[in-house]
Amino acid sequence: MASDSTLKTSVALIAAVAIAAAAYQASAVFAPLALAFFIIALVWPMQHWLQARMPALIALLITMTVAVFVMLGLASLVVWGFGRVGRSLIADASRYQAIYEAVVVWLDGHGISVAGLWAQHFNVDWMLRSAQQITGRVNTTLSFWVITLLYVIMGLIEVDDIHGRVRAFLKPETAQSLLVASADTAHKFRRYVEVRTSMSLLTGTLIGAFTFAVGLQFAVEWGVIAFALNYIPVIGPFIATLFPTLLAIAQFGTWQAALGVFICLNIIQSVVGSYVEPRVSGRALAISPTVMLFAVFFWTFLWGLFGAFIGVPIAIAALTFCAHYPSTRWISDLLGGSAPKPVPRV
Repeated sequence: MASDSTLKTSVALIAAVAIAAAAYQASAVFAPLALAFFIIALVWPMQHWLQARMPALIALLITMTVAVFVMLGLASLVVWGFGRVGRSLIADASRYQAIYEAVVVWLDGHGISVAGLWAQHFNVDWMLRSAQQITGRVNTTLSFWVITLLYVIMGLIEVDDIHGRVRAFLKPETAQSLLVASADTAHKFRRYVEVRTSMSLLTGTLIGAFTFAVGLQFAVEWGVIAFALNYIPVIGPFIATLFPTLLAIAQFGTWQAALGVFICLNIIQSVVGSYVEPRVSGRALAISPTVMLFAVFFWTFLWGLFGAFIGVPIAIAALTFCAHYPSTRWISDLLGGSAPKPVPRV
């Protein structure tokens, strides 16, 4: 028995490593596919409701239009907010240069030399390479979204057909377990987005109100940026607190004020993310904070920014499927998932 258990564990670990390596090497294929599954789970109720009342292609057109509009809306909020703030940062470049020079002088006085290292790496060649990387990243992002939307369109067309094939070609108990687990996962995805949206609104409102109260410039922009970036767990909130701190350095001129802004913004993020959100989401989305943090950084390593966004939903899906099978239910219980509850009709 012990040898069988060791063998199964070893095989599981090898399989996990192989899957991770494949996901990393074929990120251009698997990353948009994973995001497409997530989007399909979110928009399928709308598509299902519409196609029961009109031709399927018209329903698909309406569903995709709404989905694209929402995604473009979130992206536009981030671009608008950072665009407004970025122009201010460029206008205050001389002030940041003076702050940098003061820091260099202070570090040199304490035996730490950074001027040579900065001169070595920050030059025209570095700036040209950075510009090329940014341009390439934009092109990659556009290609990623085009592929994702194609997956979503094809997936929405085939949902009913796949449902029928599963029932037709798998054993009844296997088909039922798979469909129930899939429906439960999709339900949790929608619940996750609902909770994330409400918490993003709360976070954006609190951060906007705080920055306005302390007199920091662009209070509305900081609130909008915090709202949009809060959809990316861990990394998004950190970025949403880092940039207001940089502006506070230039505006207030003291590191004490900037540190106070940074601490208060992180307190807001921590209270909403660690105290309010778990109580709103309840046991349905219970997941260990350690697992959530690991999922964010692991999938960010594999797939970049899109991995940071989709990492937690992937963890939710994995724990949900584990909870629906007796042999793996202990994994769901151990890592924070709850026992299966009544799920939507399959």
